[in-house]
Amino acid sequence: MLRTIREQIETVFREDPAARSTLEILLCYPGLHAILLHRLSHRLYRWAIPLLPRLISQFSRWITGIEIHPGARIGRRFFIDHGMGVVIGETTEIGDDVLLYQGVTLGGTGKECGKRHPTVGNHVVIGTGAKVLGNIVIGDGSRIGAGSVVVHPVPPGSTVVGIPGKVVRRRAEADRTESDDDLEHGKLPDPEGQAIAELRDRVGKLEQLVRALTESSTLTK
Repeated sequence: MLRTIREQIETVFREDPAARSTLEILLCYPGLHAILLHRLSHRLYRWAIPLLPRLISQFSRWITGIEIHPGARIGRRFFIDHGMGVVIGETTEIGDDVLLYQGVTLGGTGKECGKRHPTVGNHVVIGTGAKVLGNIVIGDGSRIGAGSVVVHPVPPGSTVVGIPGKVVRRRAEADRTESDDDLEHGKLPDPEGQAIAELRDRVGKLEQLVRALTESSTLTK
């Protein structure tokens, strides 16, 4: 347990430049509190102990604003930045070195039984307010932009933005674990804006063509 706490503290220092000291992290980081309480509740859940895992989960939600079902499987060095409003469903599986921002939902799409929540690979970053829904796989090294709604599988090394989420960029396998390639929301492509700009440009060219044809027809009369 002490090794887990030490590793989580090191993860906070690595991911959050605002972290100043170990004591500050232990006392003031709800993401750390939520993941440590989840480690406990998940272990009790696997031991098939009734009720207590859910009580721990609800207590964690009350003090952190982060809801993680005890059944969710979460890998090492998982970090939730700020965390308020994060929801992680029962059959969610999360790999190692995953970063979530506030308001993220890893949820289902209905009342189906069995595996109904996402599987998130290693080195994935999911931006503020993003929703990843259903039994889909988010490939290793992928980035989900803020506010995106993802309902289809995402190939490894992809950057996804929009509603519904669309792949706007793919990275080579060698670059998928680079920490300096995290989401820069001010630089993300805007596929809808690009499509509108292309349509506007095409309409402008068609107007010029029509104008030229009209003038040519007028001169020949």
